[in-house]
Amino acid sequence: MTLVIEGLDVRYGAVRALRGVSLQAESGRATALIGANGAGKTSLLRTVAGLHPPSGGRVLLDGVDITGTPAHRLARGGLCLVPEGRQLFAELTVAENLRMGLHGTGVRGSQVAARIEEACGLFPALHDAFGRRAGLLSGGQQQMVAIARALVRRPAVLLLDEPSLGLAPRLVTEILATVGRLADDGVTVLLAEQNAAATLRCVHRGVVVQNGEVVRDDEAAALLADEEVSRHYLGSSTSPDDAGEEGEAGEAAVPEELPQVLRGPLLTS
Repeated sequence: MTLVIEGLDVRYGAVRALRGVSLQAESGRATALIGANGAGKTSLLRTVAGLHPPSGGRVLLDGVDITGTPAHRLARGGLCLVPEGRQLFAELTVAENLRMGLHGTGVRGSQVAARIEEACGLFPALHDAFGRRAGLLSGGQQQMVAIARALVRRPAVLLLDEPSLGLAPRLVTEILATVGRLADDGVTVLLAEQNAAATLRCVHRGVVVQNGEVVRDDEAAALLADEEVSRHYLGSSTSPDDAGEEGEAGEAAVPEELPQVLRGPLLTS
């Protein structure tokens, strides 16, 4: 599915968070929103996901105008958001959190286990943690659960808000590489990240957001090679060679082959 955002304006009272933002995220491509904290990245994702009404502009999904559609209907139509901070149910086990991701899908019986196994094929470290409470997991494991909880729905469009936040450098690389491979598997991925350099090495395209406006939209390689972009946005980059450790089972190898993530139904009503 192709996600098109046209002239999007978002306000919180008198505060204008987004100013005429336009961009496109294509099927099979990962697009990163790059910018400082407060630039408007989260507002953009929340508005696309139906969690905040825009004050202007529109959002199209494969040509269908979904502007202002409630979040639960968008989720049923194949558009899922993994929010900043993961927002897991800390007292529930990993398996219970993943089953919560299937709420409202109509998936029952043996299909539940199949969906969970499919999603967790990306994160082998979770298999040994199914019975553990989510609140007791490491930060990296919690982020894996949060992404897997969205993947059990087999989304066509996946929105991620700061997936690398608070993770050790090696986990950042693994999470972002998995996100890039999801796009290669046919999912339309749009993610917001402050960790610009590490993100641009794992995605196809980057959109630089500043003060609620798009100031640059280009291929990721071009942004990485641009001295001005590097000076202003990549100064706090994380090198893939920085071998940080998270502890417990936080480090999970990214599989060479990903399971097929099927597209959800197009929202038409």
